[in-house]
Order: sequence, then C-alpha cells, then structure tokens
Amino acid sequence: MQQLLNVYDSAAMALSRQDWLLGTLARLVFAAVLAVYFLNSGVTKLGDGVIGVLNPSAGAYIQIFPKAFANVGYDSSALGLYHHAVVIAGIAAEFLLPVLILLGLFTRLAALGMIGFVVLQSATDIFGHGQYDALGRWFDHIPDAAILDQRALWLLLLVTLLIKGAGPLSLDKLLLMLRR
Repeated sequence: MQQLLNVYDSAAMALSRQDWLLGTLARLVFAAVLAVYFLNSGVTKLGDGVIGVLNPSAGAYIQIFPKAFANVGYDSSALGLYHHAVVIAGIAAEFLLPVLILLGLFTRLAALGMIGFVVLQSATDIFGHGQYDALGRWFDHIPDAAILDQRALWLLLLVTLLIKGAGPLSLDKLLLMLRR
C-alpha cells in the first residue's frame, strides 16, 4: 500500500509543477465552448452600417434592458444616455473580452471583465427576463440548468484564467519575455 501511495504522491507532485497546463487548457476550452457564443451574441446587438456598435439594434436593448425598453414602447430614442452607454459598453465587451482571451492578451483583466459580464448577464436573465425556470438548483442531481449549473462552470473556467493566466502560448507570455 505504501508503494501505491508513493506513486500517487509522485504523480501528484509532477502534475502540480505543470503551471502552464491549466491556463492553456482553460483558453482552449473557452475557445471551444464560449468564444463563439459571446461573439454571436454581440453580433445580434449590432445596428446597421459600419458603426453598428454605436447605433445598437433593438435586440440589444431588449436583451440588456428588457423592462425599461418595454416601458418606453420599444423606442430606443426614449431611453437615456445611461441606457445607451451601457448597451454600447456591453456590445464592446462581448467582442473585445473574448478576443483578448483567445489571443492571451491581458488575459487576467479580460477574464475578470468576463466574470463581471457573466454575473450581469445572469442577473439580467433572472430579474430582467424572468427566467426563473432556467435558474435551476445546485445539488439536485440535474446538471444542466442554464443559469446556476452552466454559468458556475463558465465562472470556474474564467477564475482559472484569472488566477493562472493564459499559459505559454499567449501574447501575455510574449510581452513578458520582451520586457525581460
């Protein structure tokens, strides 16, 4: 039994020295699972023309401020500067933050921004859109609730990037080497 524990301990120590692995895998999983989701979501909010980000679609207001947009009769011009600024910032974040993570550039800052984004997205889904049925429960043997279960895994992935960084195949690593 002691021999088996020694092998286990040796393997565990070897794995714990692989600092590059978690950040690299987290970025790969982000690219495979979440990047296209957020980029496509950003596209649905763009208005017409080259500067569509500055002239968001009605869908952007419906998604981000569902109750406020309904209260003004779905007329975005009736909303204030605050609403417009938040929608534009949300669109920019949906494009910029995933791209930064994919490139491994300012990864920790981008992951922190994405964590805030996912928390706000979840709060909007629950309180703004009333998606209480998608909330789910933890510890309930059903692992696919859209909000609590799935987004907890998203946040774990993003916290991994926040703590571990992007890994060696990243622009963060290249910038670090250039600074040294």
